[in-house]
Amino acid sequence: MSREQDRTTRYKEGSLTLAGTVMLGTGVMIGAGIFALTGQMAQMTGVLFPLAFLAAAVIVSFSSYSYIKISDAYPSAGGIGMYLHKAYGNRLPTAFNALLMYFSMVIAQSFLARTFGSYTMQLFGGDESGRMVPILGVSLILAAFLINLLGNRMIQGVASFIGILKIGGIVIFGVVGVWVADSLSVDFSGTGEAGATGNFLGATALGILAFKGFTTITNSGSEVIDPKRNVGRAIIISIAACVVIYTLVGFAVASNLSLAEIIETQDYSLAAAARPALGEYAVWFTVAIAMMATAGGILASIFAVSRMLAMLTEMKLVPHRHFGMPGSIQKHTLVYTVVLGLVLTAFFDLSRIAALGIVFYLVMDIAIHWGVLRYLRHDVKAKAWVPAVAILLDLLVLGGFVWVKLNSDPFVIGVAVGTMVVIAAAEQFFLKRFQETGHSGHDESHAHDHH
Repeated sequence: MSREQDRTTRYKEGSLTLAGTVMLGTGVMIGAGIFALTGQMAQMTGVLFPLAFLAAAVIVSFSSYSYIKISDAYPSAGGIGMYLHKAYGNRLPTAFNALLMYFSMVIAQSFLARTFGSYTMQLFGGDESGRMVPILGVSLILAAFLINLLGNRMIQGVASFIGILKIGGIVIFGVVGVWVADSLSVDFSGTGEAGATGNFLGATALGILAFKGFTTITNSGSEVIDPKRNVGRAIIISIAACVVIYTLVGFAVASNLSLAEIIETQDYSLAAAARPALGEYAVWFTVAIAMMATAGGILASIFAVSRMLAMLTEMKLVPHRHFGMPGSIQKHTLVYTVVLGLVLTAFFDLSRIAALGIVFYLVMDIAIHWGVLRYLRHDVKAKAWVPAVAILLDLLVLGGFVWVKLNSDPFVIGVAVGTMVVIAAAEQFFLKRFQETGHSGHDESHAHDHH
């Protein structure tokens, strides 16, 4: 009996307010997007990167429609894992795509952690040895882990406090940066590596990482007060807020740094942009905001992704071992999530972490839209053309991103494809073995014909 109790999730319905949910979403979005992606996007597409942010916002706006429709119909703390199950049932597409989302969110934690380290070291003149950035990142993940052990109210309180400070600080940076700039005339003829359409699409794909934090909200699901109303509202508010903030900051950076300077300082471009505009005090201010933003992002991401993995485990779609750990399954998945994040933070650099994350996310995102289009459209009262357009846009930017990386860093694409093959094969083996033992998975809650 104790074993069965150990495998029980304990979700607290109504424990997250609308404001708290928005802060969780923007916590991940702003933490990842502004501080480290700017330089990488500029390297791909030159000073067109502010427009790439806007293009990413358009794509995410179409993408969010499917998530809002499903969350309105089926609010769940399992979030995307449950949504995939509604569409595909206890089958490989559900487990495979849910794990892609899981890994993309763990990757996002590592991305945030290394960004935290990169900015923090600007207070000490940089990280010549290359060792302090991962050490600081690992320390931040461990601190976020301890806060997550304290429960929802502590997470919401800390995330909301950090969120208010960082959003206010970033807006101040953007407004002042634009105000003191010599000119807002950005030379859009400047290009990055090749200046081709593929490069702009690749940069747009990276920009989607700056918005994908809205999926954190879907993973909060039934824990949100009045979820059928507030989950969708929180997603819309979060995306809209980030569009304004990213546009403002993008032009502030482009107005104060040359393209070469943005690329050279790509891991800490906001801090670099603050120096010519406002001097050393502005650098300290920007670093402080970056530290709060990335810390809040990791806190929110660990909170959401551990719950999604717990739901997948309950649905018997992924294997689970307790390894002698006490407590609920959510505590176990929290530990697994943190350990994986620590490994990625210690051994992968920012650009490769971002590349893996966007490939995994876009593949999963396409599966969500296809599930709505093919199986759930009538159940969730969705219009067919919106998820259809979302699929086409996802394929377009994924193709552009893969093309750019095949020419600049084919190894990371090989790792992404190899990892997906391993996940698919391992899940197929697990599901087949589980079914052969005569166990029944999570109760079927739909009657869709998947044949």
